[in-house]
Amino acid sequence: MRNTLMILVALMCALTVCADITPAADFDLQKMSGKWYTVALASNAQWFVNTKAGMKTGTAVIVLTEGGDMDLTFANLKDDGSCFRATHTAQKTETPGRFTFHSQVGSNDNDLTVVEVVHDDYALVLIIKTKEGVSEAFVEVYSRTPEFSEVVQQKFTQLALEAGVLPDNAVILPQIAECPAV
Repeated sequence: MRNTLMILVALMCALTVCADITPAADFDLQKMSGKWYTVALASNAQWFVNTKAGMKTGTAVIVLTEGGDMDLTFANLKDDGSCFRATHTAQKTETPGRFTFHSQVGSNDNDLTVVEVVHDDYALVLIIKTKEGVSEAFVEVYSRTPEFSEVVQQKFTQLALEAGVLPDNAVILPQIAECPAV
């Protein structure tokens, strides 16, 4: 019981911190569109902690919809050579750089915030995933190339800490081949 209470207190602290994180002032979805590599991830979610050692770089393709929403398609090459793919339509909110979507894969609701972006280089993204009343923070780095600078890595680490993620739960993803185009 004591451990459950401590976890709930830590989660509430993390969510309070996340509430203070604001979207990038210069966010432009048109410039954000295109192919990105997912090069780093961080979260305290137990499933993430259990599987992070086997995770690899993937791709994310962002497409602006006619209504100003964002189609997001993720692809990751699995160890057996097959591809995991997921597509979401993230609805814009009144705040530029902030979107919401429901994931059928995880059966969760997601609040996605582009915290910092240099449209031709990298984006720092915070996603709060909520399922059955429990919220978990995920910090991601999208890069236009499979590599990213030490400066961006430091910004990623800082954002993960601000989101309440333990330092051991931040992962720089090893590069692998991409999923073939469909």
